[in-house]
Amino acid sequence: MELLKIESTKQTPEIDFNNKTGVLLIRGRSMSENSFEFFKEVNLWIEEYLNSPVEETIVKIHLEYFNTSSSKCILEIFKKLKKINDIQDKNINIKWFYDEDDEEMMETGEDYQDITDLPFEILIANE
Repeated sequence: MELLKIESTKQTPEIDFNNKTGVLLIRGRSMSENSFEFFKEVNLWIEEYLNSPVEETIVKIHLEYFNTSSSKCILEIFKKLKKINDIQDKNINIKWFYDEDDEEMMETGEDYQDITDLPFEILIANE
């Protein structure tokens, strides 16, 4: 299985998924007109990763903005990753970063936590 690295653009986020460390990073802005197409490769990678996840998978999300279609794609990613909790001796932890003055993004992380019932840490970004 290959590492998945996608450089950020003005419209799409950076994706850095490492199957060896179990760290999955999504950072930047996600406002592509066709988010489903952009996240297609991400979803395929996750499906393959689910065949042999590491002991602890850490998902780091730090988005400064995302549109409605991206929101649906992110929720789909969380739903797929939730399957890790069903695998014996495997855990997942979501780290949702938001800028200190962005209360809406903080609340969005809390909403995802409620919807998915995944273990979230809602954190102020240090960057």
